[in-house]
Amino acid sequence: MLAGAMTVALADLDDRQESAEIEAWVTAHPDSTPFHRPAWIQAVARGTRQKAAMLVCRHGGAIAGVLPLNRISSVLFGRALVSSGFAVDGGIIADDPAATQALADACWRQAERWGCTTAELRGGMLPEEGWTHKNDAYLGFSKPLEADDEAQLAAIPKRHRAEVRRGLDNQPDIQTGHEELLDVHYRLYAENVHRLGTPVFPKALFSNVLSAFGQDADIMVVSKDGVPVTSVISLYHRGRCMPYWHGASGQARALRSNEAAYFRLMSHARRRGCTMFDFGRSKIGTGPAAWKKTWGWEGVPMTYAVRAAPGHEVRDINPLSPQYRRKVELWKKLPLGLANLIGPHIARGLG
Repeated sequence: MLAGAMTVALADLDDRQESAEIEAWVTAHPDSTPFHRPAWIQAVARGTRQKAAMLVCRHGGAIAGVLPLNRISSVLFGRALVSSGFAVDGGIIADDPAATQALADACWRQAERWGCTTAELRGGMLPEEGWTHKNDAYLGFSKPLEADDEAQLAAIPKRHRAEVRRGLDNQPDIQTGHEELLDVHYRLYAENVHRLGTPVFPKALFSNVLSAFGQDADIMVVSKDGVPVTSVISLYHRGRCMPYWHGASGQARALRSNEAAYFRLMSHARRRGCTMFDFGRSKIGTGPAAWKKTWGWEGVPMTYAVRAAPGHEVRDINPLSPQYRRKVELWKKLPLGLANLIGPHIARGLG
């Protein structure tokens, strides 16, 4: 442990020097994710009109831990303090348990100051006092990439390997780029989430993440006969490729373009120097979790820490929860144009 007093304070994210210091510390930390970066929470704030803050623990003036935060305000779902907003991870990273607990305590004090009735720490180092740990909702899927395409294909279980080959045999066109592909991606993403019965995120969220991450994010679009059918926005962090936002048309399943997209993305990640492929999280017992397992990825339970103010329940925004099942079915029946018009206003409160 470093000498000197331990302090926890909100960083001035408008101070370029302090923000750069935090970015450097985060990107050097072996347990960090893209969602710990100031770039992420600031992109979320700009793209969804929510608030960003970064708690920093210091020992003797040197950073000993960080906690990125987004205050998510919603007329429908209340106000929550989340680490990190619109992310699957982003909880506390710290040098020791004392710093972890200090950051968690400061987080709850901040939640009270901002009128949040609930707080959620997604992954990271978990506090022991005052918080409830939950690991019964999501699985995370991450696995090392193989040495080359041939080995990668051989590592896929036989039945799904045949599906991947079918997708590749269709000889799809593959494009990789940045914001010039955003319009195509957003159209496919909006179509995809509408089929699932969930509101589409604001396009500004994707635009701001791409802008903030620069070469650490990109878009892959898979087309057949000039028609885009699958798209993926991926994030890159410490040798890890994370396909994060996925779009697909109604023709994607028949063309096996999703299979082709992810296999080609693995090749693309390898060329970038990545050694890990992170499929992200999926709800336990769902089709997406089962699909990721067919690739040979095994799910690991993800543990979150949650806390609610006295007299309040922890916020539940999971579309698979029983209370939302009827709403999900009704949303699927909305015309796509109407869903895309009103969806972002709802979804900005789902982070």
